[in-house]
Amino acid sequence: MKAQKDTATGKWKIQYYFTDWQGKRKKSTKRGFNTKHEAEEWLSKFLLVNQGDFNMKFEDFLKLYYSDMKNRLRENTFRTKNYIIDIKILPYFKNFQMAKIKPADIRIWQDKLIQKGYSATYLKTINNQLNAIFNYAVKYYDLKSNPCSKAGSMGKSNAGEMKFWTKQEFMKFVDYVMDKRHSYMAFMTLYWTGMRIGELLALTPKDINFEKRTISISKSYQRINRRDVITPPKTPRSKRIISIPKFLALDLKDYIESIYGIEENDRLFPVTKYFMEHEMQRGIKASGVKRIRLHDLRHSHASLLIEMGFTPLAIAERLGHERIETTLNTYAHLYPNKQVQMADRLENEYKEGL
Repeated sequence: MKAQKDTATGKWKIQYYFTDWQGKRKKSTKRGFNTKHEAEEWLSKFLLVNQGDFNMKFEDFLKLYYSDMKNRLRENTFRTKNYIIDIKILPYFKNFQMAKIKPADIRIWQDKLIQKGYSATYLKTINNQLNAIFNYAVKYYDLKSNPCSKAGSMGKSNAGEMKFWTKQEFMKFVDYVMDKRHSYMAFMTLYWTGMRIGELLALTPKDINFEKRTISISKSYQRINRRDVITPPKTPRSKRIISIPKFLALDLKDYIESIYGIEENDRLFPVTKYFMEHEMQRGIKASGVKRIRLHDLRHSHASLLIEMGFTPLAIAERLGHERIETTLNTYAHLYPNKQVQMADRLENEYKEGL
């Protein structure tokens, strides 16, 4: 497996044997190298990666991880993962050998990031990406253990108090965006259904059944590199049918009828998330309500349902959460008053029994 000069091109080539993922022994040739050293260095890296040899560098294993994840994740999700890893993880670990990365190395890396003053939730997100890479190596390439497990995590999943609007705050806000009908209807739909912004922006007239008063969620919209991209929703359970109140069904029907020439597969709200964020800030400034994020309208809907007495299971199904634990963990802090109400009801039941 020595490199040889290719007389036809003047470049270097190298022939080699390797065992593919099915366990078959194969022979191949790689051409186009400028030097003999370059050809032999490429082969050394190729064999390390192909054989799952964890003497390979972190940056080489990362290429293997990316090539798999790119085919399995939504484009926007992969771009976010790629950005975080390339900026916050790769510069520190790229020259480490995979097998020699220890919990202490990870603790040092964590400390450097903590000192930069990032938010607790962002620190948690960064750490989760490194943990995912090592979990992948353990599960599919037989790395002995994940050093992140011993190092421990950093940051928090939910830092600080969740912000949301009460019904009164939302109604005050929405009055100030009524001058733009599409903005008004978009915010009304978000607040009264709890759907994600990407799900809203992918809606078409075909998704709404006015007779049954339902909205079918089957896709999501993102604007990526100046392209409109429609993908499946976030998780399998995100595909769902949401029942809507009569007033919202009537408003949506009037809204659709006001759009000249709209077809059943056209987007109801042909705007971007950036536009919606700008409109939200405009309404907040004009109305004087407290500042929250666009995604917090989803939390506002959930808090309204909790106040109305709906169960976590019913809320999870409406929001499209993959697991009920997600609903419980996200909104657990909104339930304490319900515990007091339960105790009062039990007190009444006891007295009636006497």
